[in-house]
Amino acid sequence: MITKRIIPCLDVRDGRVVKGVNFEGLRDVNNPVELGKYYSNCGADELVFYDITASFEGRKLFTDILTKVASEIFIPLTVGGGINTVDDFDRVLKCGADKVSVNSGAIKNPDLINEAAQKYGNQCVVLSVDAKRVDGSFHVFLNGGRVDTGMDALKWIEDGVKRGAGEVVLNSIDTDGVKQGFDLEMLKAVNAIVKVPVIASGGAGSIQDFVTLFKEIPDMSAGLAASIFHFGEVKIDDLKKTLHDEGIPVRL
Repeated sequence: MITKRIIPCLDVRDGRVVKGVNFEGLRDVNNPVELGKYYSNCGADELVFYDITASFEGRKLFTDILTKVASEIFIPLTVGGGINTVDDFDRVLKCGADKVSVNSGAIKNPDLINEAAQKYGNQCVVLSVDAKRVDGSFHVFLNGGRVDTGMDALKWIEDGVKRGAGEVVLNSIDTDGVKQGFDLEMLKAVNAIVKVPVIASGGAGSIQDFVTLFKEIPDMSAGLAASIFHFGEVKIDDLKKTLHDEGIPVRL
């Protein structure tokens, strides 16, 4: 079993970290630079930075804030939001990102995945998917869960990986912010069809939810969460100690 990664997520809007439930009711949490530095120092394996309204507002990602975050942390940084071209990849990587997350930009232009993977390598391209159940299947949603594309999430993820995405972040809108556990059904379905690392996102409410995730899906690469870390409900060092005690390999 490979070492499992614990990844805090900074959802940034107007230069501040925010968090909501089912992508709604966003509330202010903290300064992204200070929060990123805190996670880097307290045992997080990686950090994800999403400019959550860049695509919806039709603008480029906040590179000034990103540069400050990248300069303060010493763990891998994945960045997403408003990534629509290979030039956007270049701009974000020059700001200090290690990996770039594509979502709506890749849906509008799937060749973006191919082009970025060819130029920067598969390991640099992360396919982020916001999915929700619709009439018994998993649909891909856009603009922070506002728009149902009608696309089958499993087919889209499979295609994205074939095009060159080296990692998948699967965020279940059904469980996002609810804190009742990860969406194991959806995660198992995705994990069964791809061979690249899959990061579980949406639903973590306790340490036990991470234990359940990695025991139910041994191949799951990482668990991502936001509010439980931001509000101090779960400490990363406590989480990792419990995972280690449960026989789940983590970096201590």
